[in-house]
Amino acid sequence: MTAARSGPAFSVNDIPFSTHGSWFDISPVVAEKTYAEDLHLVSHQNGMHAVLRLVPLDPETGDRAGTRVETTPGLLSWTGEGGRIDLAYESHDTVRLRGSGLGIGVGAAAQTLTPFSGTYFFRDPAADAHVFTSYETGRRYRVTVLSGTLTDTGTQTLGGGHRGITLTPDANGPWEIAIEELDTARPPYTSPATFDAITESAQSSFAQFVDQVAPWRSAATPAADLAAYVVWSATVRPTGLVTRPAVLMSKHWMDKVWSWDHCFNALALAPGCPELALDQFALPFDHQDDSGALPDSVTHSEVLYNFVKPPIHGWTFGHLRRRLPTPPGPAELAETYGRLERWTRFWLTARRAPGADLPHYQHGNDSGWDNATTFDPARVIESADLAAFLVLQLRELATLATALDKADEAIRWTRAAEETQAALLDQLWAADGFVARAVDTGETWSSSSLLDLMPVVLGEHLPADVGSTLADHIKAHLTPYGLATELPTSPHYLADGYWRGPIWAPATVLIEDGLRRAGHERLADDISARFRALCETHGFAENFDALTGTGLRDRAYTWTASSYLLLAEAHARREAG
Repeated sequence: MTAARSGPAFSVNDIPFSTHGSWFDISPVVAEKTYAEDLHLVSHQNGMHAVLRLVPLDPETGDRAGTRVETTPGLLSWTGEGGRIDLAYESHDTVRLRGSGLGIGVGAAAQTLTPFSGTYFFRDPAADAHVFTSYETGRRYRVTVLSGTLTDTGTQTLGGGHRGITLTPDANGPWEIAIEELDTARPPYTSPATFDAITESAQSSFAQFVDQVAPWRSAATPAADLAAYVVWSATVRPTGLVTRPAVLMSKHWMDKVWSWDHCFNALALAPGCPELALDQFALPFDHQDDSGALPDSVTHSEVLYNFVKPPIHGWTFGHLRRRLPTPPGPAELAETYGRLERWTRFWLTARRAPGADLPHYQHGNDSGWDNATTFDPARVIESADLAAFLVLQLRELATLATALDKADEAIRWTRAAEETQAALLDQLWAADGFVARAVDTGETWSSSSLLDLMPVVLGEHLPADVGSTLADHIKAHLTPYGLATELPTSPHYLADGYWRGPIWAPATVLIEDGLRRAGHERLADDISARFRALCETHGFAENFDALTGTGLRDRAYTWTASSYLLLAEAHARREAG
């Protein structure tokens, strides 16, 4: 199936307008849960920073013009009674704007310039352009006029005040400008491309991407194109501490790569964009520390190590190997084996108390389920989900060791997996479910969190009675929209309680996969169908109200989009036989 050239329409209030490789977007979202009246150029270098405010103007009065904003993957437009303004990405660091019947104001978002913050504005005589330099991003934003009449305000001004330009049509017709994000200097802007050619190129780039990642899509998977756009537009080029092309979780405020979120993006990309998929899997490992731990998160100018994330990477790489169009060669397998080995030994050494058989989390953040009720009685705990993930990672290491002709190591990893699973069942399985255990006191408890049921990821490795019991408990978490992370009947349930109620993509994918491998295919089909319908109705939010389906928090989350693509692809292939 070939994507429509223009691509899916979407609301810029929910999904930022950007392009593959760019570190900035065009959006009214200027900070966490903060929406401005006007669209802004928002950069994600050195954090999330609104740099420029873009205001459509009545050319006669100079006042803000009433417009509506329309967006497709290649084109953003302001349309009003008096005219139209279009914006398209010419490259990852340059946008072109053109207007007819309306003017535009391009101004510094920060109204105050201090010696350490804000945006300085001046005219650069060498480039015949106007430049905004941002303390927050450490970058420059150069505006070059290609046609039209320019007026500037606040050049070289210090302290408070408006800084910017206005563009209005002249007698020769529409105005047009280019805005570039650059470091220090580059030659004056020139381009032989027309605006229409730039738009066509941007549309073609996205069309090619969606055909690669979702060639299976049809009318039965109506959100596939938009899911692909969320992933495509949130991808940034390598720079700063980002060592590879990276799919950020969002180009809203969740503009990082967390060390488990990346796994779902890697899996969705694997069949159509294998190199990009492998980059997603490998990126956190580029920052693996001496203990073997992965960082909590990576972004342009910051790598955080104060927490970790769960070891789902063995589960991920097992699926990734099978999804890649060409299986990894010996060198790739050896590199991944070494990285997974160090990551696994971290859990077996730094995260096992003396004499303990099972590893522990030190905080809910380590699990990825930050505030799940499993952690209410204590934070430093042995939990069943962690042990289950580690078992799968140990089994993947055994598989890789076999492929690399390391027979003795394969035997050791297999034995470790069997011993860890035996300890999990012996020490944390109660009569009717798994419990968590405080490392300091040995006290155990159960909760109403879906996290307690996550060992279903063991799939075919589970004893049948344990798998069936988990499946029955999982059914209790099902709402019309999917799997609530806290039982809706629980006194701790909160509609917007993060991991205390809302539906999340990763839990859905992991549980759906485990159920299917454990033979509970009908329940897995039901969970997949509900989550796909949720995304098709409510988009790709960070999480969703389990009882209404409403998208919550960040509304353009890539692991949600990738999870939809994974489940939609699998459904399409099952339907096709």
